[in-house]
Amino acid sequence: MKAFAKDFGFKIKLCKPRHSYTKGKVESANKFISWILAYDKDFEDEKELNEIIQRINKKVNTRINQSTNVPPLLLFQKEKEYLSPLPNKNIVESYLDHTHKAKVQKDSLIYYKGNKYSVPPEYIGKTMKIKTNENYLYVYYNTELITVHKITDKKINYISDHYTTLMSKHIKDSKELNEMCSNNLKKLDNFL
Repeated sequence: MKAFAKDFGFKIKLCKPRHSYTKGKVESANKFISWILAYDKDFEDEKELNEIIQRINKKVNTRINQSTNVPPLLLFQKEKEYLSPLPNKNIVESYLDHTHKAKVQKDSLIYYKGNKYSVPPEYIGKTMKIKTNENYLYVYYNTELITVHKITDKKINYISDHYTTLMSKHIKDSKELNEMCSNNLKKLDNFL
């Protein structure tokens, strides 16, 4: 927490116990959760949920606040000139959670943003954690880093060793296996 405060340029001041005047109005924001709960099962995916939150956000920020008699949006516009700029992008990114989960399919591939990326075949059927950093996809099983892929526009992204190990279950002759895998991967690259 101290490192976060230092990186973002603020000081932590603890509230006094049993002194409500030191706490401010932050806790009243919890009422908005009940507004979202009213939409229970009225949205299909995360995108729709974000749209609902944006509508609530717009409504709340343009409505006159009972305490200040001014809409929060106007107060924010005034306060903006006193705010410090955020630290550089790399520091901000390091605090964001870019973790996704994906189940490994029978073809030893996981989905990420419409494209498929390979993992070693021994993880077929298991759920992997995917983290992104800059232009790379880091695939973990529990806390162990399993593989790294460069994020691409290609629909299917096999690492040669993953594909060869997968195919070795069906083809025992190593020369035939290597030749077939090499040809198939070239075809995939040209096709996609």
